[in-house]
Amino acid sequence: MAKKAAPKKKAPAKKAVAKKAPAKKAPAKKVAAKKAPAKKVAAKKAAPKKATGPIKEKMTKSQILNEIATATDLNRKQVSAVMDELESLIARSVSKKGLGEFTVPGLMKVVTVKKPARKARKGINPFTGQETTFKAKPASIAVKVRPLKKLKEFAS
Repeated sequence: MAKKAAPKKKAPAKKAVAKKAPAKKAPAKKVAAKKAPAKKVAAKKAAPKKATGPIKEKMTKSQILNEIATATDLNRKQVSAVMDELESLIARSVSKKGLGEFTVPGLMKVVTVKKPARKARKGINPFTGQETTFKAKPASIAVKVRPLKKLKEFAS
């Protein structure tokens, strides 16, 4: 004899539950220079002013990112992402299978130059004056960076 399937029970009706608004994240803290905390308040009210004076000391990557972030009203993570993408673009352009050149408009042009292999040769050591043999060098690729018009104008 075949067994009859038991009748299925109905699922209880779900009650409408009021959804809670998602908790808001705390606003990101802006990193400000330690020397002038008063400027931090002024920067929020008015548009940020670009620093026009010459830079007298070498800047680290972190300092460059902070400087760009404050000048453009972007957060540091966004500026870092842009810099990483620029690095990626240059790497893909000058790689073995890439175009071999990359231009940052108005500033610089990065170009790869193929250097042929050099045979071993005899020559005179300029320091001692003795005859020596210079080793052979394999073919290689050199990277050259050429300044463009704007960069030359900045320097003069």
